[in-house]
Amino acid sequence: MQNREKINLIWFRNNLRVNDNHILVEACKSETKVVAIYCLDPRQFEVDEFGFKKTEYYRAKFLLETLENLQRNLEKLNISLLVYFAKPEDKISDLNTQFDIDNIYAQLEWTKEEALVSKNVQSVLSQSVKYHEFYDQFLYHPNDIPLAFNEIPQVFTNFRKIVQKQSKVRVLKIPKTLAESNRIKDSTPIPTIENLGFETTAIDHRTAFPFKGGETEALERLEYYFFETKKLGVYKKTRNGLVGKDYSSKFSAWLANGSISARTIYWQVKHYEKTIHKNDSTYWLIFELLWRDYFKYVSFKHGNSTFKREGILQKTYHWNTDQRLLRDWINGTTKEPFVNANMIELKNTGWMSNRGRQNVASYFAKDLMLDWRIGAAYFESMLIDYDVHSNYGNWMYVSGVGNDPRDRKFNINLQASRYDANHKYRNLWLQETLF
Repeated sequence: MQNREKINLIWFRNNLRVNDNHILVEACKSETKVVAIYCLDPRQFEVDEFGFKKTEYYRAKFLLETLENLQRNLEKLNISLLVYFAKPEDKISDLNTQFDIDNIYAQLEWTKEEALVSKNVQSVLSQSVKYHEFYDQFLYHPNDIPLAFNEIPQVFTNFRKIVQKQSKVRVLKIPKTLAESNRIKDSTPIPTIENLGFETTAIDHRTAFPFKGGETEALERLEYYFFETKKLGVYKKTRNGLVGKDYSSKFSAWLANGSISARTIYWQVKHYEKTIHKNDSTYWLIFELLWRDYFKYVSFKHGNSTFKREGILQKTYHWNTDQRLLRDWINGTTKEPFVNANMIELKNTGWMSNRGRQNVASYFAKDLMLDWRIGAAYFESMLIDYDVHSNYGNWMYVSGVGNDPRDRKFNINLQASRYDANHKYRNLWLQETLF
């Protein structure tokens, strides 16, 4: 039998970056050659129980752009990235027959679908393969906060005060460039959007998110937003905006697939504070990163309750599944113009502002009394920046089954008059589609 070459395998998931990637650093520590793999899992493009494709066009396009960029950046480190439209357990099993896999390095995931894929991958490996998983999607690492998962407070403010006072953000990890001889297999071509079952769609030029996927684009956006324009300095004042690319940082899409780490953003905020100025806006961006962490810890604490109708509070509402109401909401044909404008923006671009998301979700669950899980599933399908923890955490919060102790309902007309007083946003999206 021919001797197979020994390798360390990096299995990329939602950590699609080179800089500050703990898994990448660990895999490159030994003298063993390193190969990387990413699988576009067909299950993520199937129709879910509510009738939505789990990943629609806009996030799929952003993901492919991210993979193209990751492949180029890894090649600079002399690491090949193999990309397949296949189940991870199938392709990793195939690689296990081609190579002598010594170690597999992956980002640890805990929500039900992601955890099942991890289990499937481990089930196809021989006992000689050492499987390593690391938390690498937090601002504050679980080992660095003074709370066990079952002690995560039910209210964000309590979590924030404890963590900010008693924890520190880890320093960034620098990737290692390997010898050219490390490249033992050519990188594969990246699948096309057509390979994933989509037709290319023209960009709606009204979009507030005209950006491409990938770590390079994420770092360029950070440089632009922080240091070229200093928009960070007015972030708190503009973050509830609705029109244009600069009312907020827009980092969420790159954070969602791990093109940039929360730690990188944090330390760049600190650099901005040191070299330019520190104010309530610089603090508020870190505050929002803490919210992102919080929902990850909430999903850890409550497990599958995050996805159940009664949510983590086990509260019962008389929600319905009226298909006409659902279609009106999706298509932007409800009686509320502000809701309609936001839903049309989402349908046409894969993006919606934070202010918009809160309003359309509240209207969905509190006015239409539709099952919040259907709305969350539609967001999962459509949003470029879909993140399982933030999406389901926020939907529970707004719907009254999550971490909001006040169980509020948004006054849509008041919100529209406050945040779109001149009708600029509604006029933009309620006119005929412009390409």
